[in-house]
Amino acid sequence: MNKAVGRMNAQGLSLAMSSFGDPAAPPVIFAHGGGQTRHAWKAAAKTLAYEGYFSTVLDLRGHGDSDWAADGDYSLEAFASDLIDVAGQLSGAGTRPHLVGASLGGLAAIVAAGMLARDAFMSVTLVDIAPNMDAAGVAKVVGFMGAHIEEGFESLEQAADVIAKYLPHRPRPDDLEGLRKNLRQGEDGRWRWHWDPAFITGVMQRSAVTRTGDLEQAVRDICVPLHLIRGRMSELVSEDSVTAFRALAPNAHFTDVAGARHMVAGDRNDVFTDAVAAFLRQVGEEAPV
Repeated sequence: MNKAVGRMNAQGLSLAMSSFGDPAAPPVIFAHGGGQTRHAWKAAAKTLAYEGYFSTVLDLRGHGDSDWAADGDYSLEAFASDLIDVAGQLSGAGTRPHLVGASLGGLAAIVAAGMLARDAFMSVTLVDIAPNMDAAGVAKVVGFMGAHIEEGFESLEQAADVIAKYLPHRPRPDDLEGLRKNLRQGEDGRWRWHWDPAFITGVMQRSAVTRTGDLEQAVRDICVPLHLIRGRMSELVSEDSVTAFRALAPNAHFTDVAGARHMVAGDRNDVFTDAVAAFLRQVGEEAPV
């Protein structure tokens, strides 16, 4: 399988990316959740590449190896504009990319496809995100992200313990090397999350919870095939959230993944990837020739 690691420019920032598959194949962009990196998508992206797609996974602005925003702009509009820029660079021979966005990446996808550029993508898949989110669940996620933001962790082991407490349904990994991709070690020897601390104050000040009406209208205005994948044990997307979403987008596809919480791909990557692949195949079959 072809694999490439490089960078793409978007809105004046340099974004780190990895790609899998044949560049001539239909493109798919993966946009991760807040506080994550592109490595969260590795297994899904590789599987879709084997299915015949060209998968591109990004570190969003302020995350992973991508540039931090010097002006602190981590608004949904900024993330959305980045995705539109990337989509333009990946569109070849008139083939627009499919977009898969989880949590923050999904909110950015709603803004991008429903507000800013309705013709930029071939389809949109939202992973455990909807305009009507559970406020307590949002507070829990934001609280976890904000904890240890300044002091960090004294070791990878301590970080693993904190994550295991937050995700008790997952076994604590014995091999902690994977954590190195989500943490960075400072000159003081402590480990901190691999994202700009200003991200918390930037994007969370413009939280989607306070912009529900705008996001609802954006979902109504998405004119490409739409797919919502929910973790059945989600802290953010309740059954009521799904009902409200399906009223906004009655033609949208819906997949409910048993045994998964908010981070669906991390909990049940096999079921998640199968659902994405099946949806993209259907979109391809129904696309006008």
